[in-house]
Amino acid sequence: MHSGNKYIRYHGKSKALMYDVTKIISMIKGKRGDHRLFRLAENLCMNLILSIRDCFPVRKELKGPSEFTETLNRITIISLAITIKTRGIAEVDQTLYLQPLLEQIMATCQHTWSEKTMRHFPPLIRDFLMGRMNKRLQAIQAWQQNVGAETTVINQCKQLLSPTADPTYVMTYISHSFPQHRQYLCAGAWMLMSGHPESINNTNLGRVLREVSPEEVTSNIYTMVDVLLHQIQVELQHGVPMQDLLSKASANITSLIWTHELLPLDILLLALIDRDDDPCALRIVLNMLLERQELQQRVKMFCTNRVSPDYWLNSGIYKRVDLQKALGNHLSWKDRYPTFFDDIAARLLPVIPLIVYRLVENDAFDAADRVLAVYSPFLAYHPLRFTFVRDILAYFHGHLPSKLIVRILNVLDISKIPFSDSFPQQIGSSSSAFCPPQEYFSTLILGIVNNVIPPLNSKSKMGIIGENTSSMRPAPNKTQTSSQSGPTSASDVHRVFYQNQDPGTSTQLFLETAVVEILSLPATASQIVASLVQIVVHIQPTLIQSNNGLQAVSSGTGQGSVPPTSPSGGSTDSLSTSRSNPSSSGINASNFISKSGYSCQQLSCLIIQACGLLLAQLPLEFHMLLYSEASRIIKDCWWLTDGKRSHKELESAVGYALLDPSWAAQDSTSTAIGTVRFSLTFLQTNKPVPVLPLLGAECGKSDKRKAKGDRLHTALTSPPPPSMEGFPKKS
Repeated sequence: MHSGNKYIRYHGKSKALMYDVTKIISMIKGKRGDHRLFRLAENLCMNLILSIRDCFPVRKELKGPSEFTETLNRITIISLAITIKTRGIAEVDQTLYLQPLLEQIMATCQHTWSEKTMRHFPPLIRDFLMGRMNKRLQAIQAWQQNVGAETTVINQCKQLLSPTADPTYVMTYISHSFPQHRQYLCAGAWMLMSGHPESINNTNLGRVLREVSPEEVTSNIYTMVDVLLHQIQVELQHGVPMQDLLSKASANITSLIWTHELLPLDILLLALIDRDDDPCALRIVLNMLLERQELQQRVKMFCTNRVSPDYWLNSGIYKRVDLQKALGNHLSWKDRYPTFFDDIAARLLPVIPLIVYRLVENDAFDAADRVLAVYSPFLAYHPLRFTFVRDILAYFHGHLPSKLIVRILNVLDISKIPFSDSFPQQIGSSSSAFCPPQEYFSTLILGIVNNVIPPLNSKSKMGIIGENTSSMRPAPNKTQTSSQSGPTSASDVHRVFYQNQDPGTSTQLFLETAVVEILSLPATASQIVASLVQIVVHIQPTLIQSNNGLQAVSSGTGQGSVPPTSPSGGSTDSLSTSRSNPSSSGINASNFISKSGYSCQQLSCLIIQACGLLLAQLPLEFHMLLYSEASRIIKDCWWLTDGKRSHKELESAVGYALLDPSWAAQDSTSTAIGTVRFSLTFLQTNKPVPVLPLLGAECGKSDKRKAKGDRLHTALTSPPPPSMEGFPKKS
């Protein structure tokens, strides 16, 4: 019953499995027949590629073109774009093979992506693709002129596909036709149908498609899409009404996909959304495919015949659907052996999210909303639906309307996700630039402290709460009476975020839920970062002053709890100008201390760590804003602006404020720098490839200020010293 244990047992196997499946695909993609094994392997590989959350070489030796198929190459580019933009690059050496990796993939790809898609790509990929020629135009020219393909193909198709065609001509065509002509077979059939699919011999067409190689079928689909979109534009220029053209296209698609099931629907959908720069492509996807009753009935049957989406929680052998029901109109196995085999609905699980991505890229928000409204129950069976929600919010952060964000969140089983109590009110705000109050962010951070950060007194450093992720961890100074379930080793718990594919433990679920909350807020990234930095800057003086005040009231005086003078030598002037009051961080300090069970000093350190950990999960935009905000705080510090201080006093202030949080907590000027420094430290240790700007160069232009800035930069980028008492360390 513990999903976390099962998850960890198979975690990390996806990449090895992908390479194994790729070997099967590369062996059979050019073989005639055997379409069923190829399509099942290709669909499995699509799921695997989209589940891997780091950069991976498609050929380990990085030589020669990719062994992937055309479809998998395109899927890989999209997966890399999402990974790099939303999670970063996991290791430095991955940046070195990214260029040859892209060259491998694009060596066999026939076209580039639309400008609307590439504007959302990370610069590393966008810059590489911008100069590529779109080979789709070459395919159309070849169809019309270069090799006389149009005339030749149409003549061959007339002999092959006329209602009275000789059945023996099928083998003649397969044996004697040129490969460059065979890729236009479906395009020729499309032209001959012209809205009247009964006018061609679908039996002969099916026999040919079964006998050619699976990759030739894929090539036929992409070429057919290019030709049909081109033909629509040509006929529009001749005055044919758009409605008539779409009606013809609908009749043709109905015959090829629903009546005779000659072409795989998932590949046709992927080919159409890759041509989204054509105004008709997405209309065909929506009106003639996704909104068709035939498909929605298949999806409904898929959901009805399966157990709960959380089937992995159940013991015993998973009961598969009867093969006869999954195949639709076709009989099982070799009786008819169609080109497209197995469950149509199941094969769409990795495709529907990509369609939503493409609709958002084209600002078709209402259409994306409709697709999610219809297919949300179906997406409940997606093995990575939480990752889909998290990644689409991160990939398009700042670009999604609030209505669509709510629809995306509804893909999740809300009752099982530990969202904050006030989260529905925050995303329900009508203002597009509404930023929640500090109390909301403080509560969110405290939740991470209680449910994600390992307890300070835990010898195993497991840091895992029970399966009920919404409950708080018992206070450290109390005896825990309930057993805690979770992973079997500490290394699984402390795996950095980008190595997790989907929340596999309660701890990871809670942290990723906080990320989804942040990304769903109507506030801008700069507002969110500013709020979190304010918590970091003020948390130590807020908690300590609040605690001192409580102790002073109980003892009659506050003198006994006042800490010794800070070695920073902070004068009364420096303390009074920036000393925060207990409400400046938006925290009800006494309530937070009592809930956590930690001392104020411990809790303040844990909250700083939680802020850095949360920021590390967010896209690069948030990291850049954090560095900018840290630079602003540094430049405003009296260390760099007060030229009257002695050198020894400045060295003392910098050293103790940056390296010892217990001293930094006593001087609010030092706290601003010290706490931001520690927040940056935890961001750096929990994110891919550190990219820290040279803050020293931004701190001042004079030699004296630059020297101070260099010392500050060294302290900011160095790891925490091992002697920090009471401060949680990364395992």
